Amino acid sequence: MTHDPYDADRPLLMHCACGQHASAADHAAAELRTRAQSAEFEAESASFVEATLVKALFPQDALRRRFLRAVGRNTAMAAIGSVLPLASLQAMAQDKGPLEKKDLKIGFIPITCATPLIMAKPLGFYEKQGLNVEVVKTAGWALIRDKMINKEYDATHFLSPMPLAISLGLGAPATPMNVATIQNTNGQAITLSVKHKDKRDPAMWKGFKFAVPFEYSMHNFLLRYYVAEAGLDPDRDIQIRVVPPPEMVANLRAGNIDGFLGPDPFNQRAVYEEAGFIHLLTKDLWNGHPCCAFGTSTEFIQKNPNTFIALYRAVLTAAAMAREAKNRELISKVIAPQAYLNQPETVIAQVLTGKFADGLGNVKVVPDRADFDPMPWQSMAVWMLTQMKRWGYLKGDVNYKQVAEKVFLLTDARKHMKALGMAVPDDKAGGYPKFKVMGKEFDPAKADAYVNSFAIKRA
Repeated sequence: MTHDPYDADRPLLMHCACGQHASAADHAAAELRTRAQSAEFEAESASFVEATLVKALFPQDALRRRFLRAVGRNTAMAAIGSVLPLASLQAMAQDKGPLEKKDLKIGFIPITCATPLIMAKPLGFYEKQGLNVEVVKTAGWALIRDKMINKEYDATHFLSPMPLAISLGLGAPATPMNVATIQNTNGQAITLSVKHKDKRDPAMWKGFKFAVPFEYSMHNFLLRYYVAEAGLDPDRDIQIRVVPPPEMVANLRAGNIDGFLGPDPFNQRAVYEEAGFIHLLTKDLWNGHPCCAFGTSTEFIQKNPNTFIALYRAVLTAAAMAREAKNRELISKVIAPQAYLNQPETVIAQVLTGKFADGLGNVKVVPDRADFDPMPWQSMAVWMLTQMKRWGYLKGDVNYKQVAEKVFLLTDARKHMKALGMAVPDDKAGGYPKFKVMGKEFDPAKADAYVNSFAIKRA
């Protein structure tokens, strides 16, 4: 309890401990702003932004090194800069071009996945880029989608499969969208009602009702994958309902659902309210999986390139700070208030620090329970597309590679290397690293074979 009028051992403070700020959240924001202004962090964040962009262009380090050895640092920077909407990558990392639009609205759902996008507001990262950003708490993902299509929002917090679905016209008019960065990796869980503590085997879940936040979500795809591996058909043996994340715990407590695969902090909130327990973290299904993304429409990027770069820089700077474990407790204080997540600080801190109660009497220590790696790998997009195909959301033949590169990356390194007269190696893995989901390797070069390998599917 922050303010306890009946605690004789603590002063009754209606402000922060130092007395200079209106609240503990304001005090934490001030401390993080001070850290962000240090020469050490400024150099680190500029390097982080530039490294992220170069990594996007050269997903395989061997290509990057070969390119640099062939043309040299200065020529490489000029060449890469010529295909991006600014003078150079250094300009993207540090310099500021004239902004086409300064007043922006960015949508977000109140979950910890949106941490970089949210914290950039109270920490002044948008303002530092010359932007006047209003971060708008939004009720659900369908509303986020509609407001982006209708241009009511300039950019938004997306579920990472959403830009793929919107671009393909799944569930909404086809509108080209781009993923600028992944907002978070991991950070989700399967939470079950406390009445099911004796049903830890998913094969026992026949007839269960589950909630996910949206059809085109990693939550839906991971839940389907998990129960199908246990031999259940997610369309016939269980029910999957779309429920906005802030309503999941109440539905669990009321018995309307048996569990949910949802975003934090609501898994931890269910434990906090003794309504549920954490069955497993989704990192145990696929460690490093993407969940949410920061993105905008292709049209916005084309019309407002410098504004987009400024937004990109602000959000990546926040991601650089969020990735550091030493900042996580302070960040929990900053994003806890009503304007943002509206959650008890202790709930958010358990998620971000990875030291948490699981609702089964254990205290777990999982430092990478949630992370904020911004790299939008193309193979992640291909996996999402395979699951859309597997479960019947996506019909007919799919050019996985074409869709992934159109939505998840802004440019193509190979094309620009060829323009420089360089021999481009036949590097089929570039941008498409393999990974494992529940122990099964995913090779993005064999996407259709992957879909066909599953016994339970709609395709």
